[in-house]
Amino acid sequence: MESVLITIPPVRCASASARADLPLAVGPAISTALSNNPECACMSLVATLICNPASPALDSTIVDGARAVLPSPGPAQWLFNEVAVDIPFERENASRDDIKAIELQLRQARGDLPIDIVVQPRIGRRKKLFLADMDSTMIGQECIDELADFAGLKSHVAAITERAMRGEIEFESALRERVALLKGLPVSVVDEVLDKRITLTPGGRDLVMTMRAQGAYTCLISGGFTLFTNVVAAKVGFQENRANQLQIENGKLTGEVIEPILGRATKLATLVELTESFDLDDIDTLVVGDGANDLGMIQAAGLGVAYHAKPAVAAAAAVRIDHGDLTALLYAQGYRRDEFVEG
Repeated sequence: MESVLITIPPVRCASASARADLPLAVGPAISTALSNNPECACMSLVATLICNPASPALDSTIVDGARAVLPSPGPAQWLFNEVAVDIPFERENASRDDIKAIELQLRQARGDLPIDIVVQPRIGRRKKLFLADMDSTMIGQECIDELADFAGLKSHVAAITERAMRGEIEFESALRERVALLKGLPVSVVDEVLDKRITLTPGGRDLVMTMRAQGAYTCLISGGFTLFTNVVAAKVGFQENRANQLQIENGKLTGEVIEPILGRATKLATLVELTESFDLDDIDTLVVGDGANDLGMIQAAGLGVAYHAKPAVAAAAAVRIDHGDLTALLYAQGYRRDEFVEG
């Protein structure tokens, strides 16, 4: 694997203007780190390399190549052998663009290896509030597409779902259109979908239960339906769930969703509400999702993660996980494998 070297400028004190060029969620952590060491304006950062535990791919050669890219790297700290490793380093300029540039250099050094890379401030890594999307994030399917299969309309509905999740059409109108196609479907089909079609994403329960063990509050927030989130939240361990409600009459779906629809704006509002209710700062929050309606809350979080996401969402998020399972979000917070609380 080819390593990329960069030239490190002399260390000097950072200016206020350097700190001003920070994303809102990252700024408090960086400002705190700088104030703790007034004589040196170096920012303490960490690069975490993560791969899927089902396909371990990390070794000392890869780690050495990554360290060669980083300015003033410290010793590598293994979180789980061959699966996840932290590499602490110092950088004078810790602007968003600078962090993205370092991440890009690490990706170039990584080549085509199935390794995710997270670069962030070392301070405030362990989060106190976790919000997660459900469909194609905490579970492997889109529930409405599976319901549509029982109406013989899966391909049609799935195409609308894909466009909505890519942000090509408005989520709310797309949801109304898809739900209308389910009119007359027996509500009992939901149980069959849950039993036979829905699978939990690997690592999800470990993620939720480990964070809860450390005092974090967890909320499943979905543009899908409470008929599914109530069950999935209980299985995974979320303390709360919020989603849309399907209207039901005489044991059948009416083809309508109860207004107002929970979409992108409501997801962001929920993050703000829970952050304020627990008296937390933005840096204390973790959000994960895959679609365009998740992007508002992803961008507002202290650690916003696009998980196996649509291209536009992955490009806009601060962090993207393309290869790992949901335990990647624990490694990104600096948890070692032996700290996991298994479900």
